[in-house]
Amino acid sequence: MSLLSKLFPENLFPRKLSADAEQRLRLAQARAEEALIQTHVDNALMFVDTLATDVGYERALDIYVRELAVPDPLASVIATRALVALGEALVPSVTAEGGADSVPMPAIRLDEAAARRRRA
Repeated sequence: MSLLSKLFPENLFPRKLSADAEQRLRLAQARAEEALIQTHVDNALMFVDTLATDVGYERALDIYVRELAVPDPLASVIATRALVALGEALVPSVTAEGGADSVPMPAIRLDEAAARRRRA
């Protein structure tokens, strides 16, 4: 065994995790990441609300992300979710029954293009 392999082992833990433990670890990590994102979104919305009289919501979100030094992929997710939350107040909710407050949606016609290609 060389000196370098003693100083820098290939893996730090002598045993690998079982498949079940690996899966539980990934699930726990996903829950933690989701909780972190939701906490950031809640705080970003509070930040936007606090600065509403001084700056617009987009600028407030930019300031939040910059001041907290949120890394870019995470910053994009936080900004998108915060914008969705802000937009929900502007767009009426869509109900399953299609009541009076529902937004009319266009019919999706996925098969028309395929039918035209077959005819041509």
